[in-house]
Amino acid sequence: MDQHQETRRGVPSFALAWLMGLGLAVLTVVFSRMEDIPIQDPDSLIPGYIRFPAIVLGAIAIDVVPRMFLAAGRPTGDWGRRLGRGFRTVMRERWQASHWRFALNGVMAWYLCYAAFRNVKSMAPFVHDKIYDAPLADVDRFLLAGHDPAAVLHAWFGTGLAAHFFSAVYIVWIALVPVSIAIALVWTRRTRAGEWYVTAVAIDWALGAVLYVLVPTVGPIYSDPSAFASLPETYVSRLQTSMWADRVAVLADPVGAGTLQTIAAFASLHVGIMVTICLIVELVRLNRWVRIGSWVFLGLTVLATVYLGWHFFVDVIAGAALGAFAVWLAGVATGNRVGWRLRLAADPVSGRAASASPGHPGALASHSGPLRDHRAAD
Repeated sequence: MDQHQETRRGVPSFALAWLMGLGLAVLTVVFSRMEDIPIQDPDSLIPGYIRFPAIVLGAIAIDVVPRMFLAAGRPTGDWGRRLGRGFRTVMRERWQASHWRFALNGVMAWYLCYAAFRNVKSMAPFVHDKIYDAPLADVDRFLLAGHDPAAVLHAWFGTGLAAHFFSAVYIVWIALVPVSIAIALVWTRRTRAGEWYVTAVAIDWALGAVLYVLVPTVGPIYSDPSAFASLPETYVSRLQTSMWADRVAVLADPVGAGTLQTIAAFASLHVGIMVTICLIVELVRLNRWVRIGSWVFLGLTVLATVYLGWHFFVDVIAGAALGAFAVWLAGVATGNRVGWRLRLAADPVSGRAASASPGHPGALASHSGPLRDHRAAD
């Protein structure tokens, strides 16, 4: 057994992810008692404890059903029996008890962190009522030699089609986090890589929530709305209006509002989680085009968050630093290291390291098949 495998001995899977979630849960209870604010389910339309297991179960179905039909062959003769036999074979090969434990352990740790994160974020304005948008705007102008970052982007890209394009980028990001978690917990058979990623996202949320409390901000779209008045109506503009209405309702009556406020800008977890994704896909050596696509989407996310007014540029810098630190800390905690240098560890079942050559398409997926955060997640 090599050095980076030995560092893992005796440490439960997702230990740090659970610790992050429990720490946020304690903060949630403390803030709730301090400010007399109720703890709420973060998802009022479809509760998260239903939605996220449904995402995982849907990912399992996508993993199992195509393989089952492929094993059954053409629908002739005893096709029904062959279909049942194919189902049992796929479940036996891909969904052994160890992987069920891995997936369920990961999704429970992740959901605890998510639910507590949402509540801490909502309570942040009550715990620390000062707003730091003005000094952050000054830092932005200092970094850009007196220019406002959003105004620069509006001048470069215009305020027409670009607004709709960047709104679409934001929408894609909303779906990206739950989908990426499903991939890490369900489709991969490289459990050390999956655990690394899920733990890193948990750290992103935990540290992000702490920063929301320590440095409360609302973001340029709310602190200087006139700077974005020329942008057309988009999905994002309607979402921004809805989120501000929620914030006003919660600040006026946190008990009667029946919702959570979801506005906090420093640091940008949109950027932080994208940096986490980019670094993880590099470190586990996923397909070259996956890595290139991740970095491109990170760049688009940076532009979108500043262009649309969600974040100051300094929020982007802080988010990038947070995302990189989360990858390092999660790598150390999950044993994916040699000394203090990150390195994907050998899978405990196969004994093979999950890294692959730069062009290998299945670094996170099993060799047996082709398979390879919502507005308030930031």
